[in-house]
Amino acid sequence: MNRHGSLVGKICAALALIVLAEILIDDGNGAVLGGFAFAWITALFLTRRAIWNDRSARLALVACVGLAVVLLDDPSVLGWVLFWAAVSLAALLPRHGFDDALAWARRLGWHAMSAVVAPLKDVARLSMVRQRRGPSSGGIRAIGAVVALPLVGGVVFLALFASANPLIGQAFSQIVLPDLWAVTWRTLFGLCVLVTIWASLRPGPPTTRASRFDDCSISMAFEPGVGTLILSLVTFNVIFAVENALDIVFLWSGAGLPAGVTMADYAHRGAYSLIVTALLAAVFVLLALRPCSAAAASPLVRRLVTVWIVQNLLLVASSALRTLDYVDAYGMTVLRLSALAWMGLVATGLALIGWRLLAGKSASWLINANALAAVTVLAGASVVDLGATAAAWNVRTTLARGKAGPPLDLCYMARLGSSSLVSLAMLEQHAKQPDLRDRLAYLRWESQTETADGQADWRRWTLRNARRLATVREMFGTNAPRLRSAPDGRNCDGLILLPPKVEVRSAPPSAPAPQTPAPTTSAPKPLTPGAQQ
Repeated sequence: MNRHGSLVGKICAALALIVLAEILIDDGNGAVLGGFAFAWITALFLTRRAIWNDRSARLALVACVGLAVVLLDDPSVLGWVLFWAAVSLAALLPRHGFDDALAWARRLGWHAMSAVVAPLKDVARLSMVRQRRGPSSGGIRAIGAVVALPLVGGVVFLALFASANPLIGQAFSQIVLPDLWAVTWRTLFGLCVLVTIWASLRPGPPTTRASRFDDCSISMAFEPGVGTLILSLVTFNVIFAVENALDIVFLWSGAGLPAGVTMADYAHRGAYSLIVTALLAAVFVLLALRPCSAAAASPLVRRLVTVWIVQNLLLVASSALRTLDYVDAYGMTVLRLSALAWMGLVATGLALIGWRLLAGKSASWLINANALAAVTVLAGASVVDLGATAAAWNVRTTLARGKAGPPLDLCYMARLGSSSLVSLAMLEQHAKQPDLRDRLAYLRWESQTETADGQADWRRWTLRNARRLATVREMFGTNAPRLRSAPDGRNCDGLILLPPKVEVRSAPPSAPAPQTPAPTTSAPKPLTPGAQQ
């Protein structure tokens, strides 16, 4: 009876969430996503009592609440993915305790794939239970047999009366059927919500089977000999030492570069390839120095690996400095800001690998520590608007350094949308040149209008954009600025486009006069008598 009541409660919770999603989530992705996330948390807490008694599951549920607040403030794809992972952990942890992040990454992957067939499996199980209990007089067939005749007969008689009575026919003609495409789309959307919700309310038992990552569980296919490993590490250390020495001479000390090589080119070309190099080095260390391998017991190998890890950390630091130099020359973007965060994450991973080697930590410790660092970075990226951060950095640098700083890309600022609204307003407030102020006023007003239109739709309304609009309206009010006339439109950076040049076609030139005079014909001279002879 408890199981039946629990199943009925989960079905009701799933149906309520589907209806709520159909109402809240339409075209926009505003704060309503945060409201739906809170409803999902409530349904999970009420229908899964096992969460109440599991400490890890309760911690995951607290993380869900924090991520729901993030979605309420400024929803994003990254925030939603992190929220789904936290909800899935809260649903699965009561069945299996947390061991290591790699095992749980596999479980979450299987949980996502099995969610598609989870409702079908439960329907099949209910059908098998009903078949074992025998036929029931209250089944679907019995209900169908009762309502079939009045339903079909009623439809036939209504059709006949509609054709016979113009009042009934007119009433039926005023009925507007819903759009078939809209019905199909909303049905598919509801099924997607059902698949997502039901997997957390009734997770499959195979999802949480034991799959613990062990220190010796890595494949033994890659196991070079100690001599090969020592020779490889010596070679790698020498090559890395050359690269690090060049970076120290030209990048860190500021020495002059050879002719034909600029600092911007030197900084930009190596920033990302050096990170790939560091990642390959980390993978090599993990595979070559497994705790169960013979190389891990060699003191010389451990020393060489320690030196190589230190060189890799210097390499990552040089990559970060290259990126910062490039930002100093060309400005900040979301990609460059993300690259700096990624470099910090790589450096943290390398440091953790070195600490594991020196302190003798387990593979599970290394995986969990790296997973914690990655989740911290991703959670920070979901909370902080990277576009607004990049725009604010560019504006602060421009106001502080003026023409001595990097060029301000107003087209890029405009592409950031509402993220750059406050920064554009701040720059407009400090602009002294009339032409620049006009361009900034145009870009700011375009962004302000677009943000206000989005806020007018309650499904797209967000707390963060409400704060941005309030800040800008406090600075400039709600009236449109007086802009210069631009009959031919403006460029992406606010510059007024010049009218197109009209090509004037002149009459074709007349035939040129001949350069040499035409031969003239003269009268024939009379012949003399002597000539006739």
